[in-house]
Amino acid sequence: MRTLDCTNLKCAGLSVVVAVGMILGEGHASSQTPPALDRHLVTAIEQSHLALAAILNGNSKGYEALFADRDDITLGNPFGPFARGRAQVAAALANAASKYHEGSVKGVDLVASYVNQNSACIVEVEHDRAKVGDRPDFAEFHVRVTSIYQRSGDAWRLVHRHADPITTARPAESVLGK
Repeated sequence: MRTLDCTNLKCAGLSVVVAVGMILGEGHASSQTPPALDRHLVTAIEQSHLALAAILNGNSKGYEALFADRDDITLGNPFGPFARGRAQVAAALANAASKYHEGSVKGVDLVASYVNQNSACIVEVEHDRAKVGDRPDFAEFHVRVTSIYQRSGDAWRLVHRHADPITTARPAESVLGK
């Protein structure tokens, strides 16, 4: 796993290139040196990290713009059930953004990546800092994320993103809820 230092937005693009450097074609993940990467996929992942920084400051429009214009796109985030379709995804993103302010991305760990000619699955752990809800103090938190991209011409667009705060082992009973 490679940790990216994103203590400020200016380094986000450079850091993402380092992480994406682990992506290999034909659906395999490896720490070996990958072949030349599709610059459009690198750009899409860079944009997702910039959109993360924006959502931690109350702005969901960056993420909204990354999603494909399809009725079957999906989003799962810590604040509710899965959203499906443009309208539900936009509403879920806006709801999530409304819960954060004064935030920053502290880093992103690339766990795995699976890429072929037309689709990419990127598995990461995001490390964030923000004021959450009505709390006046900053909180640091970590989120596991799976993002699925599909190629659309030269561009890569999100078709699914799932983020949740489960980044440590939990007892079996944790799946039962309260």
